[in-house]
Amino acid sequence: MADFEFLEVYRHSLAHILAKAVIEIYGKETQYAIGPQIADGFYYDFKLPQSVTEDDYKTIEDKMNEILRRKEDWRRVEVSREEALKIFCDQKYKTELINDMPEDEIITVYYTGEDFVDLCRGPHISNSRELLPAAFKIRSSSSAYWRGDEKRDSLTRIYVYAFPNREELKAHLAMVKEAQERDHKKIGQKQELFMFQDTAPGMPYWLPRGWKMYQALVDYLRGIQNKHGYEEISCPVINNKKLWMISGHWAHYVNNMFLIPGFTAGTKADDAVVSDGTAMHYSIDAVDTMAAKPMNCPNAMLTYKRTSRSYKELPIRYSEFDVLHRKEKSGQMNGLFRVQEFRQDDDHTFVMESQIEDEIRDIMELVDEVYGTFGLSYRAEFSTRPDDFMGDIEVWNKAEASLKKILDLKYGEGNYEINEGDGAFYGPKIDLQIKDALGREWQCGTIQLDFQLPANFGLTYIDADGTKKQPVVIHRAIYGSIERFIGIITEHFKGAFPFWMSPYQVGIVPILEEHNGYAKEIADLLERNGIRVEANYSNKNMNEKIKQFKVLGDPYIIVVGAKEVESRTVSITVRGKKQQLHGVSLDKLVEMCRRMNEEHLLDLEG
Repeated sequence: MADFEFLEVYRHSLAHILAKAVIEIYGKETQYAIGPQIADGFYYDFKLPQSVTEDDYKTIEDKMNEILRRKEDWRRVEVSREEALKIFCDQKYKTELINDMPEDEIITVYYTGEDFVDLCRGPHISNSRELLPAAFKIRSSSSAYWRGDEKRDSLTRIYVYAFPNREELKAHLAMVKEAQERDHKKIGQKQELFMFQDTAPGMPYWLPRGWKMYQALVDYLRGIQNKHGYEEISCPVINNKKLWMISGHWAHYVNNMFLIPGFTAGTKADDAVVSDGTAMHYSIDAVDTMAAKPMNCPNAMLTYKRTSRSYKELPIRYSEFDVLHRKEKSGQMNGLFRVQEFRQDDDHTFVMESQIEDEIRDIMELVDEVYGTFGLSYRAEFSTRPDDFMGDIEVWNKAEASLKKILDLKYGEGNYEINEGDGAFYGPKIDLQIKDALGREWQCGTIQLDFQLPANFGLTYIDADGTKKQPVVIHRAIYGSIERFIGIITEHFKGAFPFWMSPYQVGIVPILEEHNGYAKEIADLLERNGIRVEANYSNKNMNEKIKQFKVLGDPYIIVVGAKEVESRTVSITVRGKKQQLHGVSLDKLVEMCRRMNEEHLLDLEG
């Protein structure tokens, strides 16, 4: 058995041990649902007579180890549907799973010892001794909806780390601890970057410091895009339903859109109470229904279509940083990683078919430059036609062949992953997976080739021979969701951002109030040179002021005392370094700061 196959069996079998342990602890009234293996272990969902807290973890772990030491036999038994329903007659979730199985399904159960049985396809071990010595640890417990449906029962999900040996478990726990220290939600709060409120779930409030960093990221990309011939547009945040019907989003994406229902008298729908206390009826089928945009694409199509186009104008590159809204389930939202309101470094480039390869090659050069600036490596994945694709299959074949040729030329045939059926409904795509400091991969950038939306919107250009042709649209993002990208790089840099993107780049600490004048002179000089600076002119203790700027992550902290005033120099505490820089002239300070800003350097000078 291959290592990965053994690991799947090992983790899946331990999930059964967990279920048996929970039943022995919490009693026969326990309802047990499903328990799959996952990337670093497994989980199991239960309906329990009481909640599970951290205080209970050791009790459950001890019971699991006790069960393992019994070295019980495991038996696989094929049963009929009637037998299965009888075995699990007091288990509502197992009963539902059995009833949902196809008529010709072979139903199997696994016995662990004689007193525990689970509905499972397997495979599993033959005796619990094969799991020893087991290396596992309960990670957490949380609520989870049965079958992921928020309208169904809320269950208790117990997550468990599980590895083949204690050394691998120990290494993983160390990585988890490091990841927790890098948690962007904790760093964001500590450095006063963003916050969330219940009144706008999944919609971040960007605080002054965080918004400065946000704008630094956008300005950096704008500067690069300007060199590559991009033009920036801004379009409405809400649009009428008819736009989303043309684009296809109404049919393929409406459940993930925030709707503003149209009001129609007498429609049979939920009542809406208006300001005067009367009730009106509304329906999302009304022609005046509006929706907050989840994508920028349809508005970019209308912007292109506003006038006739010539082949001489192509490519036309429309960059856009507008706000987007996508409805997510409450359990799926996670800090900046999964939000309901965000901005995206969106672009829609209109090209002739003959320009596709050159344009995507230029985009890939842009990708290399941007990710390289952050010290991020990446790999490409090619996603092909999904089952719910829109348009003509021959057009899809042509689009996929174009992207495959580009990837073959850049990476070599077979040197990239192919995700069959994972493309967007309107076209195939290249997804860019970046790797962070902990080796975790994140899908950020995407390049999507689209022959469908131009057809839906009737887009044309006049070719050199005077005939009308249809352009091809390239959808492109490099950061992807800027919110998500900030969450990723916050954890990648552990809050120690490069100088050029730090919210404030220099913190100034005058030792005494009499040094405030020189400190103000330095602050003014830095601001005139485009350097983000903050100063603490209060009469607080110097060390207290320095500590405050360190907590906030300022790369340079300048201490100004009598010596500095007299010599017209500064002393600099460089983030992450023990030794100070003394006697630095103001000209040298400005030169260092400007170079880090202009060259977008990763490392701090000094």
